[in-house]
Amino acid sequence: MARPYKEAARRLYEIAQSQKGFFTTKQATRAGFAEKTHAYHVKVRNWIREHRGIYRLADFPTAERPDLMLWYLWSQNRQEVLEGTYSHDTALSLHELSDIMPSKLHMTVPKHFRRNSRIPEVLVLHRADLSESDIEQMQGVRVTRPLRTVLDLLQTGHVDRNLIRQAIDEAMRRGLITGKQIDSLPHDRLRDSFRELAGQHR
Repeated sequence: MARPYKEAARRLYEIAQSQKGFFTTKQATRAGFAEKTHAYHVKVRNWIREHRGIYRLADFPTAERPDLMLWYLWSQNRQEVLEGTYSHDTALSLHELSDIMPSKLHMTVPKHFRRNSRIPEVLVLHRADLSESDIEQMQGVRVTRPLRTVLDLLQTGHVDRNLIRQAIDEAMRRGLITGKQIDSLPHDRLRDSFRELAGQHR
């Protein structure tokens, strides 16, 4: 009996290792832990239940931002495809492009995204079908690139323009946004707003 358990534990650890110690019910079952045993592993503190259907290995080192992986896994659909991408205020903070300190996590999900349960209060969901060119990986999760992040913030208008200007200044100084990218923006109004805020760099 010990060998199957050790094998299951090893497989689960391998899964969780790439997810900052987190894993889902389906992943645990696939690793070899029957679903009826999950409550036991929580009870004896092998696992910590973080949200419905999402757990964390108790002895795994705590990540700097465990919330990012938790809600990223929450965005999985029934086919276990991760659909969320951190964006807007959260992406701006992760890229360290301004002094913004968002109290909630902003995540862009596809227009077809559906949940039967309530959206957690910590999340602000934006609906858009992002292209792969809008996205990069940071800290094991998907995040909108600086150009897309600023465009999103210009469109929603809920962030002070001085913070957006600060973000553009920093992004252009670090080469994360270029004048050529701004010139190639497809919408005149957004392009003009971008140029106005990026004026001193042009």
